[in-house]
Amino acid sequence: MTTRAIKAFAVPISCALLALSGCNTLGYYFQAIDGHLEVMRRATSFEEAIAKPGANDTLRLQLARIRAIREFASRELALPDNGSYRRYADLGRPYVVWNVFAAPEYSVRPVESCFPFAGCVPYRGFYAEADARSYARQLAEKGFDTYVGGVAAYSTLGWFDDPVLSTFIGFPDAELARIIFHELAHQMLYVRDDTPFNESFAVAVEQEGVRRWLANQGDARARQELQRWSVSQARRAEFFALLIRHRGILAELYASAASETERRGRKSRQFDILQSDYQALKKSWGGFTGYEHFFAQGANNALLASIAVYTDHVPAFAALLEKHRGDLGAFYAEARQLAGMERSARAALLRAVAGKAGT
Repeated sequence: MTTRAIKAFAVPISCALLALSGCNTLGYYFQAIDGHLEVMRRATSFEEAIAKPGANDTLRLQLARIRAIREFASRELALPDNGSYRRYADLGRPYVVWNVFAAPEYSVRPVESCFPFAGCVPYRGFYAEADARSYARQLAEKGFDTYVGGVAAYSTLGWFDDPVLSTFIGFPDAELARIIFHELAHQMLYVRDDTPFNESFAVAVEQEGVRRWLANQGDARARQELQRWSVSQARRAEFFALLIRHRGILAELYASAASETERRGRKSRQFDILQSDYQALKKSWGGFTGYEHFFAQGANNALLASIAVYTDHVPAFAALLEKHRGDLGAFYAEARQLAGMERSARAALLRAVAGKAGT
């Protein structure tokens, strides 16, 4: 898309792009427009990126792998065949956006921000880390628990051709594939006002896609990567299960008739127990520290709320994929049927599917 075309679409789409929920203030609204347009302005063809002064063999190899992953996504996973992930943008920073999650002092439900096109989402994103942390401080001063997380990639839901970003270009093969499959899944199916559905669907697609991608390579390098990926997925499941368990305990506490003083004290103790349980889990992993960053800001309600966004319905989607014996076409068709349901009915059905599968 040309720069002129981008500008023509910028105002109506900027809110829908990233679930950046910024339509309530002009300053936030324009940082969303400017931030995304800057990403698009930096995008060049793979050939141009490789030809630039300072480009190295590592970049050349990574872009070649991404090209193969991108072709696999449409050919073997039936994901959108469009211009996304066929250009490269060097952003010169570790993340493309920083998302701010917030939750009340006595709740593990995230505070939502709403806007006209993409509906309500449980976070607010900023292209500058300083802006994200400033917003988080404002919420903290109002009594909210907050959590700021850097984001390596996002989807514009098909409005633009999303480029490959320098924020994830250096990731291992499995992670590169995971991101591309995940974001293309958002372009395939997105339900307004239901982030847990959207993210869980995309996670299920990414997990199946990565397994197929690595199995398709059939060489020693891919087999080693598949083994590493399997280990990382097992750790991820254990880590999220830990957070979900503590989220459930705290949800019961907050819904109880306990006094505010008692709730505050028990809340503090529960987060101490969470930290202790995490240390024990880390020890069982042989000291693996890949999840340390989650606790760098201190564990709180907002952290637990952020995890729910990406995990709530993953078991249900995994069960549906198994039901269809790996037939992605049938799986996508059923997911679209679910997308057409009312949100509470959809969530109830997904919980029932997960419960029936024993997950």
